[in-house]
Parts: sequence; structure tokens; C-alpha cells
Amino acid sequence: MLALVGSGEYLQPMQAVDRYLMHSLGEPARVICLPTAAGTEGEERIKYWSNLGVEYFEGLGAERVEAVHVVDRASADDPALAERIRAANFIYLSGGKPDYLLHTLINTRAMEAILDVYRFGGILAGCSAGAMVMGESIPGLLRWREAFKLFPNAVIIPHYDEMPGWLGRLVRLLARRKTTLYGIEGYTALLVNGNGLKVIGRGSVTVWARSGKVMLRAT
Repeated sequence: MLALVGSGEYLQPMQAVDRYLMHSLGEPARVICLPTAAGTEGEERIKYWSNLGVEYFEGLGAERVEAVHVVDRASADDPALAERIRAANFIYLSGGKPDYLLHTLINTRAMEAILDVYRFGGILAGCSAGAMVMGESIPGLLRWREAFKLFPNAVIIPHYDEMPGWLGRLVRLLARRKTTLYGIEGYTALLVNGNGLKVIGRGSVTVWARSGKVMLRAT
């Protein structure tokens, strides 16, 4: 299952969402928090996100929680760190810079470990930048970058409730016609399980497709 979060990772309003995800595993949660997207922000911020994630999931009763220091290409290709990731069943990519996150993880041992967890039934959650890299591409003013395509033909726009209306419409106009745009509001997660979609959390998800716009709300 993919869990694509608009904003609010490791904060109290997301507790019900993450308890739901942990329960859906059907076994004790073994969580890996990856602060990779914040890798350019300095050690203090990396430590902040790492500690926040560990304390948060410990408070939710996870069996094991660890923040793995994958913050650049060298650490992303470290076989020892990749094995620690592979031992998890719940991986969380916190926010930061989507382009940096994509560049750091692509074609590395860490990414292969992440995909192994996902392929064998684990949860792969991403917030903000961590959600954007799961889709077909990452939007940009000059060019769109191919992302990990775990959610094919999708473009993920986090913080959707914070965006001016005109900006969301502009992004949609710039999107390739074969793609569908998913605008995810804060404290909200879009769960992607095969062909099934489910919204949980405080807000909603706006879906812009060729057929028009629809809004998905929590059920």
C-alpha cells in the first residue's frame, strides 16, 4: 500500500491515520523513518526529523522504530543501511525537496530495499516531497521530471489546501493529458492499494482527470 500524505507528518492530527496504517499490516509495525528529502538542510534539521519520527511512532506503539541516515548518494548506496531498511514493514519518507529526494534515491541500494518492502506487502508512506516522488512525474515550471512511477499516470500535489486556486489550475493545464492530478490536502492521506483508492484524515483529495474534476473525501 502507498500512503500519500499532503502535509503533517509525525504530528498529532495524523495519529489516527498512522494507527490505521499500522493496524492494516496485520502484524507488529517495524517502522523506518527516512529524512532523505531534508538532506540539504543540515544535520540539525535532519536530526530533528529523525527524532520526531522515532518519538511519534514509538508513541503509537510500533514494535520497532528507527531513523536511517540516508541523506546523500553515498549513504543511499550503503549496503548496511539498505539491509536495515529491508527489515522494515512500514517506511516513511518525510518532507523536504522532491528533486533532491528523487536524485538521492534513484538507482541505489536504499531504493531497492524500499521497493522490496513495498513489493512484499509493506506500507510505503510519503509526506509532501515524499508523496510527490511516488507518482509518474514531478511538476516544474521549466520541465517535469520522471518520478518513481509507483502510482502510474499520477501527479501528486501536496499541501493542496494551501495553494492559491489559480496555481492548482495552472498545474493542471501544464500536466500531460494522459496524467491525472491528485491534490492532497493537509493532514490527509490518499491510500493506493492496487487499483483501489481510499482517503483518510481531516481533508479531501481533488482529482483532475481528462473527464473533469472530482473530490474524494474521507470515508
